[in-house]
Amino acid sequence: MNCRSEVLEVSVEGRQVDEAMLAMLHTILLHRSTGKFHYKKEGTYSIGTVGTQDIDCDFIDFTFVRVSSEELDRAIRKAVGEFKEALGNSGSDGMGQISLEFYQKKKSRWPFSDECIPWEVWSIKVNVVNLANEQERQICREKVGEKLGEKVINIVEVINRHEYLPKMPTQSEVDNVFDTSLKDVQPYLYKITYQITDSLGTSVSTTMRRLIKDTLAL
Repeated sequence: MNCRSEVLEVSVEGRQVDEAMLAMLHTILLHRSTGKFHYKKEGTYSIGTVGTQDIDCDFIDFTFVRVSSEELDRAIRKAVGEFKEALGNSGSDGMGQISLEFYQKKKSRWPFSDECIPWEVWSIKVNVVNLANEQERQICREKVGEKLGEKVINIVEVINRHEYLPKMPTQSEVDNVFDTSLKDVQPYLYKITYQITDSLGTSVSTTMRRLIKDTLAL
């Protein structure tokens, strides 16, 4: 199986890291989740509804839509919080990458553990910029909002392509494809990882600083 890989890049102020990551990760998971499966008998099931919720950002001029699942939101926020903390403690130039990997399990014979086979990976490269004053912060607030809008459209376009998705499982195999631990929603099996690096390059941060400088010159 070939694993699809998508890379997004964003440059943000330190206080915007949480909201920018949450906006993109929740957008992806919104389209990679279903309602809970309710099996009547093997091979026959119904799918529950997925509620949605609009979330207004505090430090970015942006509103995103997420699945209205508090359990899923807590899990995503925990991962993003750990990533932000690692960014702050890295001592580097505030560059890192957070990845959202979707996978399915392949049962292995005892005594081997199940094999996890990734089928889609989203990597978000992040660069944290330092701004000089409140005027620059206000401009950054608007520009990051515009960029996030573009990223969300890009995410939706990619997801709407007719590409591989794990086939709908039977009742006995549902845990090999979906995370069934949540009570109100059923995302495809996923994991979030991150890395802090100083080798992501400066193109994104340079673009953001140029945007701010050009706006100030108007």
